[in-house]
Amino acid sequence: MMNAKIRASLYCVSAIMLAACTNKLAETPAPPATTPDATSTAATLDDYKRALAQRIVAVNSTQVYVGRPQALLRAVIVLKYFVNADGQLLRADVLRTNRDRKAEATALAALRRAAPFPKPDSRFLRRGEVELAESWLFNDDGRFQLRSVAEQQMDE
Repeated sequence: MMNAKIRASLYCVSAIMLAACTNKLAETPAPPATTPDATSTAATLDDYKRALAQRIVAVNSTQVYVGRPQALLRAVIVLKYFVNADGQLLRADVLRTNRDRKAEATALAALRRAAPFPKPDSRFLRRGEVELAESWLFNDDGRFQLRSVAEQQMDE
């Protein structure tokens, strides 16, 4: 069991992390197209990140929550992951967690299922790879949204 102070701290961290969220799901354009060799045509690294988030959501649609995330999230899992020049997922690490092992495993599995990804534009590569971070926002029922394409969180 988690004591009340820790739980309150986790809720505060979740609220701070989500404060910048806007109604992105409804406003997000279709994923950027790819060239004939499967290279993303995303103009910016943020566009590429959103395209990958949209792919993760599409591949894992049965585990995705549709609508606004609840006010107090069950878990916020932040993964740092690396994609090589061919769009292959190289590795993924849990960057932030509230120690919800099931949510961590779900986030990692969702990321792996969505690979391979469109090839990143060579402008985004550093040492042959792109480093990205994404937040998985889990509701009490275990379904998630990705912060890059999530709707604004509900008020309490």
